Amino acid sequence: MNWKYLAERLTLYEKLMRLDKPIGTLLLLWPTLWALWFASDGWVTWALIWIFCLGTLLMRSAGCVVNDYADRDFDKHVKRTEHRPITSGQVSSKEAWTLAALLSACAFVLIVRLNTLVWMLAVAALFLAVSYPYTKRFMAIPQAYLGIAFGFGIPMAYAAVQRTVPAEAWWLLAANIFWAIAYDTEYAMVDRDDDIRIGIRTSAITFGRFDVLMVMLSYLAFLGILAGLGLWIKAGPWFFGGLLVAAAMAGYHYTLIRQRDRAGCFAAFMHNNWLGAAVFAGIVLDHGFRLNAWPLWSGG
Repeated sequence: MNWKYLAERLTLYEKLMRLDKPIGTLLLLWPTLWALWFASDGWVTWALIWIFCLGTLLMRSAGCVVNDYADRDFDKHVKRTEHRPITSGQVSSKEAWTLAALLSACAFVLIVRLNTLVWMLAVAALFLAVSYPYTKRFMAIPQAYLGIAFGFGIPMAYAAVQRTVPAEAWWLLAANIFWAIAYDTEYAMVDRDDDIRIGIRTSAITFGRFDVLMVMLSYLAFLGILAGLGLWIKAGPWFFGGLLVAAAMAGYHYTLIRQRDRAGCFAAFMHNNWLGAAVFAGIVLDHGFRLNAWPLWSGG
């Protein structure tokens, strides 16, 4: 076996799966973890945590492969993406689809022991992941579709814990849609000129000169829905404290994007990892202190 050749292929697959850029996985993972804690009242088992964490990584990786295949003819015209493995010809289309299928199959193996509702939702999640890249051809705000795709771990988490998907899960998904519009518009503002030139549609183009305003309004809707959900389920001060920290971070993002500087917009996008973590910390602390639910420390 040619080990050097194998190492080169694995390196290309790693880049194709974006394993060197974990921000996408984290933005997908935080809402899933929020849902696991809400659905279980904080008593989350290690098994479910590992299933959803690994499943998130696998499905995000598969989504990246499909995205690069779908955008292969666009990426060659953008300096930042022209060297991606598929568009540069280093990985063939057949290899890409084989890799995406393998990753998806591994993700489905993870949930084989969960209930039928989770399986059905997983099929929907796979469709969303595969179809999202193509929405940039015709949707004015494909970031809203991304919010559904990136948030579909939410109903799956509820289904895994409660064997049903209650209203609060859909409200949590709605909040995630607005969060995705906010952070992915920041990302789209980085590539706006290139996207206009090559004909891709994004929220940054659709919002035009109101892009900064719409980002901030999306953050407001995101945090407002979470606050309303907190009041509905009678969450405690730790949860709302986490939302206040997240709101402060959103305010910081305004200072980064208001001049529409590419570096600032990209920094704001990357910083959303910490915003999602702040919300999660508030949820964990709230359940821990209010319900004395500390599964990670008690071995539950």
